[in-house]
Amino acid sequence: MADHTRGQTEPPDLSERGALKDGVPQRSDQRLFMQLFAFGGCTDAGTAARELQSAAVRTVVYEDLNDPLGIAVLAIDSDPNTFVDVVRPALGRGVFSTLTRKPEYTMFGRTYSIGYEPDLNETLVERPMRTVLNPEWRWAVWYPLRRSGAFAQLPPEQQRTILAEHGAIGLAFGSADFAHDVRLACHGLDQSDNDFVIGLIGRELFPLSAVVQRMRKTQQTSLYLDRLGPFFVGRKLESA
Repeated sequence: MADHTRGQTEPPDLSERGALKDGVPQRSDQRLFMQLFAFGGCTDAGTAARELQSAAVRTVVYEDLNDPLGIAVLAIDSDPNTFVDVVRPALGRGVFSTLTRKPEYTMFGRTYSIGYEPDLNETLVERPMRTVLNPEWRWAVWYPLRRSGAFAQLPPEQQRTILAEHGAIGLAFGSADFAHDVRLACHGLDQSDNDFVIGLIGRELFPLSAVVQRMRKTQQTSLYLDRLGPFFVGRKLESA
């Protein structure tokens, strides 16, 4: 009789993992996906935002700081099908059909864990959603990045040390309510083969610039980034 088990391998575990909670390892298959689209030629950002209110998806509309006729739309959902079934047609009709799309600012990614989170659902779903939708935090800087291959070759302990330096800066700015981050993985999803999409969100614009400046001096940014940007800078519409 043939041995049908020979050569079989276990399927990869794609669950997100967190720290022990009540003595039990946390695991989750829940994630948020986010996509940013930027447009030019918009003379009425409010009308564009109102058109999206009827779509069955959470969105944020930003006025582009660097383009007086520019806007961006951030869509958020846990189901990637929503971005094709709902977001795609919504951004192809009405006022959006008359706008000029800026594909260089299109970003798409998913929330992820690093394995140490005390509350996995808070990390993957609740906190990112609160951050982008908070009406008090209107300013945003969104950008993609790609780490160099050299970082991937470092020993895990050295990687953790480098990332901890970055994380300490983010924690300090967040605790002071200066800047709050959204980190999305985009491996294989980004048109330019980036690894991550970062959103910096806050009440004022200057602290978002300051945190980027502070992180320029870290080992990760100065030694182990292959690519950074382009940067979209915008302010959320009050009614969005």
